[in-house]
Amino acid sequence: MKNSELQTLANQLRITALEMICGAKSGHPGGSLSAMDLLVALYFGEILKHDPRNPNDPERDFFVLSKGHASAALYAVLAERGFFDKAELAKFRQINSNLQGHPTPHTPGVEVASGSLGQGLSFSVGLALAKPTQHVFTLLGDGELQEGQNWEAIMSAAHFKLKNLTAIVDHNRLQIDGSTDEVMRVDPIGAKFASFGWEVVEIDGHNFAEILHALAQAKTAKKPTAIIAHTTKGKGAPVAENNFAFHGTPLSCDELVEAKKNLSN
Repeated sequence: MKNSELQTLANQLRITALEMICGAKSGHPGGSLSAMDLLVALYFGEILKHDPRNPNDPERDFFVLSKGHASAALYAVLAERGFFDKAELAKFRQINSNLQGHPTPHTPGVEVASGSLGQGLSFSVGLALAKPTQHVFTLLGDGELQEGQNWEAIMSAAHFKLKNLTAIVDHNRLQIDGSTDEVMRVDPIGAKFASFGWEVVEIDGHNFAEILHALAQAKTAKKPTAIIAHTTKGKGAPVAENNFAFHGTPLSCDELVEAKKNLSN
């Protein structure tokens, strides 16, 4: 797909994710919207080796959504890619649904239960050690880096020279209680990864040319790679952009209409 087509698809899936969250009257729009371009690049940009018809393909690459609260974005992408019927999206966050508020392996295409922040990268290190010929991508939130377990995993990945591991940081600078600078400053994130021995690339997380180039580079790197993706929380929904109040609050009906109009232009 061309970059312009990827952008159009990402905006369509932003609408899908917002509709899911509004339908459930529960969910996390801010981080789902900021991460959508990154997920679309992985699954539709010929980066992640996967087969929707065979989610457990032993030769697949792995994706771990460490920031599991952005599940609406992941489910929208997986359904569009063909891992399960799109009709399932209407059951988001319902009791006994396969699409719970945070991902679980009951959902085709999901490798691990996630959302307890700080654990996804450690799991990814284990995967990269166990599957040295396959690539492991994990998507983290920047506020999530306040969890100490991440830094043990970062140290381990460098020690074991896990060149098949890529950590993508959705650096939107906001978390549930406010800005990351105010809650607990995590910057300079890139310099910290580099000091542990990682390859570091900083990109515009809404520019598909930059995203795809960084992901392709990561697959041929000689050491673990950290992609620091500078993003906008609530991207595409005017009321939610750079507004931490929409970290875990659905848009109203009127706000959803406004967002859909904006994303359809």
